[in-house]
Amino acid sequence: MDTSDILAINMNDTKGLGKVMIVDDDAHVRIAVRTILGDAGFTVVTADGGSSCITHLKEGFTGVILLDIMMPGMDGWDTIRKILDEDLYHNIIIAMLTAKSAPDTKMIGLQEWVLDYLTKPFDPDVLVERTTYFMNFLVNTDTSI
Repeated sequence: MDTSDILAINMNDTKGLGKVMIVDDDAHVRIAVRTILGDAGFTVVTADGGSSCITHLKEGFTGVILLDIMMPGMDGWDTIRKILDEDLYHNIIIAMLTAKSAPDTKMIGLQEWVLDYLTKPFDPDVLVERTTYFMNFLVNTDTSI
C-alpha cells in the first residue's frame, strides 16, 4: 500500500486522527486553522509563538506542528533549532505554514527536520489533506531516532 492509499483510507474517516499544533503569532490564522482541522477530526493545540511551542513540547505534546516562520522574538527557524537543542524532536512532524513564498537562508541545515512547506493563504481542503498525510507519515515512521 502506498501513501496515496493510506491518505485515501484516512480521508474517509478523519475522526480521531491525532494532535496538531498550530504555531503562529496571528490569532486569526490560529483560529482558522483550529476550526478547519478541528472540524476534520484533529485535536488542535495553539501556540502564539516559538516559546509557547517549546512549552507545549516540554509538557509532552506529540503530533504534527504547523509552524509559521515570521514571528516576533523566536521565529520558526529559531524554534526548530531550540526543539533540536532541547531534544524535543521525538514523535513530531514539522511542516512550515507561512506567508513566505520560499524558504530563506535560515533554513540551511534544518531542511531535514521540515517535512513540507505550505504557503498562506491556503486552501482548507488542501490543509486537511496535507495534515492527514503528515499524521500518517508520523504514525508509520519511527521518529524516535
